Amino acid sequence: MNHEGHEGHKGHEEEELTIEALAAEIVDCGLKVHKALGPGLLESAYEHCLAYEIRRRGISLRRQAPLPIVYGDARLDEAYRLDLVVGDQVIVEVKAVDTLTDLHKAQLLTYLRLSGLRLGFLMNFNVPLFKQGLKRIVR
Repeated sequence: MNHEGHEGHKGHEEEELTIEALAAEIVDCGLKVHKALGPGLLESAYEHCLAYEIRRRGISLRRQAPLPIVYGDARLDEAYRLDLVVGDQVIVEVKAVDTLTDLHKAQLLTYLRLSGLRLGFLMNFNVPLFKQGLKRIVR
C-alpha cells in the first residue's frame, strides 16, 4: 500500500482502502489481538483492544454504534448497538463464547440488512486458533 503524500493524515487511510483491503486489515488486527491476549477474557476487553489496534492503523471506526429499527411509522432509535463499524463499511461483532452459532450469524445478517452494509465479521476470541473463531458474512 502506497502512503506517499499522506503523512500526517491519520484517519483518512480508509479512503484509500477497498473494502477487501479494509477487511484484510480488520482480520489482521483481530489476529494480533488474539495472539497478544489469547482466549478467556470478556468480550469488552477484546472489543476495546481491537478498536485500539484498528485506530492505531489510521482507520476510523465507531464503537457501540446505535442501530435504529423502523417498523411502520415507529422508530426505535437505539434498539441495538453494533460492536464496531469500521470505515463506515464493515460491521464487526466481537464474541467470547464457546462456539459461534447460527443465531450469531443470523444476528449479524440482520444487522447488515438493517444498516444497509454488505460485509461483516463475527470474531470469537475464545478459541485456541483465531481462524477457528472468524466468520465472514456477506449480505
